[in-house]
Amino acid sequence: MNKQTKNYALPIAMMFALFFMISFVTGLQNPMGVIVKNQFAASNFMSQLGNAANFIAYAFMGLPAGLLLKRIGYKKTALLAIAVGFVGVGISFLSGQVESFAVYLTGAFISGFSMCMLNTVVNPMLNTLGGGGNKGNQLIQFGGTFNSVGATIVPVLVGYLIGGNVSSASINNATPALFLAMGIFALAFIVFSLVRIPEPNQAAKSKEKSAHSPLSFRHFVFGIIAIFLYVGIEVGIPNMANLFMTSTAIDGGLGIDPTMAGTIVGTYWFLMLIGRLVGASVGAKVSSKAMLTFVSLLGLVFILLAIFMPVAITVNMPVFQSNISFGFAEVPIGIMFLILCGLCTSVMWGGIFNLAVEGLGKYTEIASGVFMVMVCGGGILPLIQGAIADSFGYLSSYWVIVAGLIFLLFYAFVGHKNVNKNIPVE
Repeated sequence: MNKQTKNYALPIAMMFALFFMISFVTGLQNPMGVIVKNQFAASNFMSQLGNAANFIAYAFMGLPAGLLLKRIGYKKTALLAIAVGFVGVGISFLSGQVESFAVYLTGAFISGFSMCMLNTVVNPMLNTLGGGGNKGNQLIQFGGTFNSVGATIVPVLVGYLIGGNVSSASINNATPALFLAMGIFALAFIVFSLVRIPEPNQAAKSKEKSAHSPLSFRHFVFGIIAIFLYVGIEVGIPNMANLFMTSTAIDGGLGIDPTMAGTIVGTYWFLMLIGRLVGASVGAKVSSKAMLTFVSLLGLVFILLAIFMPVAITVNMPVFQSNISFGFAEVPIGIMFLILCGLCTSVMWGGIFNLAVEGLGKYTEIASGVFMVMVCGGGILPLIQGAIADSFGYLSSYWVIVAGLIFLLFYAFVGHKNVNKNIPVE
């Protein structure tokens, strides 16, 4: 690492910790979808409403978060986000006590506000501390590995807490995971209040109004569409796989034990961890364009294989278990291909973000807020998948993923090019 990165070791570590928190709290909505589907006799569409509420909050909070970042700085925005997150998870816990689907959705929505604000902080901060370009992408990929750790733990942990009888699952089963999330928030608030966080671009603030905005850049507009689709792809693949596996044969599912399904879905996020470690190790040498092109194409192949391979063909797939070891699970080969997509989705976020904000200069903070608005795709695309699954079956819902991956290929090949270099960014 260069000298600048070494000087900022502690702030970078704090950004990595925030990455973990984002994934842990966001990832709760995956196994919670299985719980509420059974506790409240919900459809596949309704089971994704908690996930949708969590991500649609980004549409409401993305721009305000960018404005907050510009007005009060990185540290205060992060502290406010952590406090909001604590409240959101606390409401999710209360929903189990009162057994209310509406209260559960409220908690998910408020948690989404927090995740949006945290994402608005960590991505431009790491990109800036890394010096932008390939180095900035490399730091975001390293941060993504901590994101994957949290995402790997959640489905495995909650699947274990649900146990073997999915029909009796309730939100109260997830109480230990919710308490753990609240504890992480409380600890992070204390640590963050004591740590000095550098404020990129604060010295360059100006009250002069600009005739342009991040939306003046074509590559950024295409980039926010790409991130909308990407987050939907990343979340939709494991969410629908979990519902597919835990649903009964009568409902078109596979009838797999929820504990085992949790380990299988956890393996998807574990593979994202592996992919991000690889991405981080080669991030300084391989361009974001090349990385995004390769994983989008490979992901498209995996999804098409998952759709067309017969369910009757099974394989013994290595899975990441709740006791932090590996075992084997017999699953349809299509499920294995869906889980392998974790290797592909692992590096997409950093690549898209890096390409989208390249060359934006003073517009970066507001651009990060706009970027966060489009993260609501993580709620909308799985919701569309759920509706399609109700009408046409679980595997048919993955055509939504196919369409998204085709656009990501377009962005990697052509859409990322900055054709607005005449706009002043200083």
